[in-house]
Amino acid sequence: MKVDPDGPGNRLRGASSPYLLQHARNPVDWWPWCAEAIAEARRRDLPLFVSVGYSTCYWCHVMERETFESSAAAALLNDACVPVKVDREQRPDVDELLMTACQAFTQLTEGRASGGWPLNVFLDPGSLEPFFCGTYFPPEPAFGRPSFGDLVRAVATAWAEDRAGMRDQARRIADVVRRQMGGMASAPAERAGGAAGLASDETAAHVASALVRLSDPSNGGFGGAPKFPTPPYPRFLLEAGGPGAEQVVRRALDGMATGGVFDQVGGGFHRYAVDSSWTVPHFEKMLYDNGLLASLYADAHRRWGDPFHAEVARRTCAYVMREMTGEHGRFLSAQDAEVDAREGGNYVWTPDEARSVLSGAGLGADDVSFAFRLYGLDGAPNFKDPHHPEAPAVHVLRLSARPDALAAAWKVEPRAFAAARARVDAALLAARARRPQPLTDDKTIAAWSGLMAEGLADAGDALGERALVDAAARGARFVLERMRTPDGRLMRCWRGGTAEIPGFLEDHANLANACLAIARATGDAGWRVHARALLDVAERLFRDPASGAWYETEDGAPDLFVRVRSTDDGAMPSGTSSVLRASIMLAEADADVARLDRAEASIDAVAPGLREQPVAASGSVLAARRLAAARARMRG
Repeated sequence: MKVDPDGPGNRLRGASSPYLLQHARNPVDWWPWCAEAIAEARRRDLPLFVSVGYSTCYWCHVMERETFESSAAAALLNDACVPVKVDREQRPDVDELLMTACQAFTQLTEGRASGGWPLNVFLDPGSLEPFFCGTYFPPEPAFGRPSFGDLVRAVATAWAEDRAGMRDQARRIADVVRRQMGGMASAPAERAGGAAGLASDETAAHVASALVRLSDPSNGGFGGAPKFPTPPYPRFLLEAGGPGAEQVVRRALDGMATGGVFDQVGGGFHRYAVDSSWTVPHFEKMLYDNGLLASLYADAHRRWGDPFHAEVARRTCAYVMREMTGEHGRFLSAQDAEVDAREGGNYVWTPDEARSVLSGAGLGADDVSFAFRLYGLDGAPNFKDPHHPEAPAVHVLRLSARPDALAAAWKVEPRAFAAARARVDAALLAARARRPQPLTDDKTIAAWSGLMAEGLADAGDALGERALVDAAARGARFVLERMRTPDGRLMRCWRGGTAEIPGFLEDHANLANACLAIARATGDAGWRVHARALLDVAERLFRDPASGAWYETEDGAPDLFVRVRSTDDGAMPSGTSSVLRASIMLAEADADVARLDRAEASIDAVAPGLREQPVAASGSVLAARRLAAARARMRG
């Protein structure tokens, strides 16, 4: 990912972000998101074109190849706009703000909210408010979308001939975003019973019932295709219970773990499945998914003692320790979906490839037959790359059922089944290692490191494996020692020896939760000292002392048109629910009534909005229940 210092390039050449460096040789005159880019747009009186993505985003790669590497498209864009590239993993605040704007814009213009990456937005340089938002645009009109060139020309014409209309549109979109991000707090008079109402059995039953209805009764998980793990959903059901909750959680855990979304050979989870049966994944792997899912499977094992859940937690952690851990124990952020422009190139198999590898590794005919039956290689292929229709269909490896069910059905003794599976997996993984590998985004992100450290600590504690807890401690210690300023604030990212970008609420909250998990697993109270310091910094920077509400960003950020906050728990828990969870656990451990009171005020501040959509904020509902339970235990 290094740029040739003598070759062509743009202003991204000095970036540390692997995503920005991927675009450093584009003919587009990219700027990073910075005050200088904003000033340049104002000087030239041109819109800002802000393109947001991340290094392992497949469609980001596609749009770069099709458009941003095109000299003609670059010339058009450079003339009409000041183009800016943003790594959403470095600047989640910019991403959250512009994604909310994109959803508002598409709701207004198309009748339904949509979004995704790459996220491409045109901003008024004066107000920094967005007046047009979209995601992927093809080089020629397709998929019901204009070509990117036609879009840029239309924007340039509108900006030149209807400036007032564009600014009015920007104000309308921005007003929707402001209401969404600013409408969650309430006046004190409206807060009666706020936290208590969210903590009620009635609210928990409502959320649990909604999640049970949303669940897939056939394949497990929530919703249809594409299907995401969304760990906060099974987490809520695991903790809050309710009719049907256990069956929904078990079905989700088993569906993911037997599907292709779980890397059957190498361990760890891919980002999501493109189908409803968890079979064909979108092949990128993200650190945060694996941290959250390691915790979830470990907690399920702790509750039900299911060996399969233990195996999945253990193999997820083993994958991260093998492939996503760098020097000094730091955690890396992601692995790409594609290899040599082929999606899933490292993971898929043809039967001939698998047979050759297994036989070449010295496995006998019985093991080869076992492997083909185990992973469906004796049936029809299940994946044909839609971007390369000339390529043959191939196999994503998945199980047809849980290993214990397969062993029983095939009348194979469980230990013999496990031994044969281990031999097959070792041979296939060794062969995979000789293939071209997906790129790894090797930056360390404080918030994601917190999620992974907590996952390792939870798994190590549940499984009684100290090596996992030690890995959690090394990863957390790296952030504490190398990504923290003298005043105690975390920096968001570290790469190449440099920590950069002041951390956000989720960075401090997630690492505080990790420290508390390590303290539980080791009995070392010193980790609570770290958690306390992180939460104290978070309160100073991100909590509104008047309302008690938590923000993702500091007050008065000059490059955002509204201060960012969110309570939505989806792919990851929100910063609000994470900081509430850490605050309540620490307050109870310290018998700190004042901290518990502040947590209650924070829940009160957002409770009216959460009562309207409690499912989307299930983590904050759990926090309210934990707070009520902590109060009762502290009184008792």
